[in-house]
Amino acid sequence: MKHLPFYMLKLIIPTTAFIAAAFAVVLFLADPASASADEDWRKLHEDVQAGKIKSLGEILDSLLRDWNGQVIDVEFEQDDGKKLYEIELLGPDGQVVEFEVDAVTGELIGIEGTNINGMKR
Repeated sequence: MKHLPFYMLKLIIPTTAFIAAAFAVVLFLADPASASADEDWRKLHEDVQAGKIKSLGEILDSLLRDWNGQVIDVEFEQDDGKKLYEIELLGPDGQVVEFEVDAVTGELIGIEGTNINGMKR
């Protein structure tokens, strides 16, 4: 394989980067799931602003008042018409515990994991 002159590398590298970036943009714009995800997040934000559900900040403040741990994952789900936050905390002993919280009322409705009592404040 021949070595390309320096001036050719200056032309090839930006062109390759531009093509890769353009391809990524096309994939992003062509992905209907990303538009749907944006709409889901917009709806969630509107529900919080309208007072229909509690904000994640409120839920986490309440949860961390009673439980010791670091947040490692948060999901928002609708299950049989109920709006839920599923929050995983990493406890002081390395345990992972999932808390299921009603997004409308802020009520803790389920806990799963090991050594749960080791996380109670």
